[in-house]
Amino acid sequence: MPEVLGPVGFVFGGGGVLGAYEVGMVRAVLHHGIRPDFVIGTSIGALNGAAVAAAPDEHVAARLTEMWASPQARTVYGDSLPRQLGRFARSTHLHSPDPLRRMLEYHLGADTTFADLAVPFQCCAASIERAAEHWFSSGPLIDAVLASSAVPGLLPPVHLGDEHFIDGGIVNSVPVGRAVTLGARTVFVMQVGRVERPLRPPRRPWEVAQVAFEVARRHRFAREMAETPDGVTVHVLPTGGGSAKDDSPLSYRRIELARGRIERAYEATCAYLEALD
Repeated sequence: MPEVLGPVGFVFGGGGVLGAYEVGMVRAVLHHGIRPDFVIGTSIGALNGAAVAAAPDEHVAARLTEMWASPQARTVYGDSLPRQLGRFARSTHLHSPDPLRRMLEYHLGADTTFADLAVPFQCCAASIERAAEHWFSSGPLIDAVLASSAVPGLLPPVHLGDEHFIDGGIVNSVPVGRAVTLGARTVFVMQVGRVERPLRPPRRPWEVAQVAFEVARRHRFAREMAETPDGVTVHVLPTGGGSAKDDSPLSYRRIELARGRIERAYEATCAYLEALD
């Protein structure tokens, strides 16, 4: 592929269990010898991005693949339906955050801070009190990733300092603009494929909120792409094609599909990069 001008920013977008696609993408990019000068992440992209920022080499893809296929990953949203409904009746969320914290502590280190990472890393969460996006770039890493990944209704808000934080995808799902602001001249966007598929009007009650969220997230992404200044190149990497299962209401629990998604995205991204020559 042609010369990649630095600084190089890796951007990891949100998308829950579909974040497995991002593992295949980053594996391909690292395989082609491209390394990040900094990493940005939102929601599940904060988890993937933190791992890459800790060790931005080709081996990190194997470690992420192992994590996605691990028994720990299955426990994150693994509660039975009765337990979910019982928790929801007593609180505001279906799942406990404890399995996700344990998985993050195991794979990233319980006491890891942003300063411990090999390259600078930032992740986005939404502050409830300020109704604004918040960028974590220092302090304890696990708390920040949990805040960025706190999907409303599935996981509780994360209380840090005087604020409560929820999933960063609410305010900035694919933060291309943040990478540009930080000075990137080349941006590689790891994303979950939803921007690749056309939207259609909702036909079922549970599709209403999903479509509304997609309109909001795609609007900001399209605006930031359109506002990318001259001299900055943005590569939105391909997933290799999704499926109807990706948009199912229960798709967030389908962790067993991760390996197939990783491989499809790896092959598609390799083809994309090789076509740039």
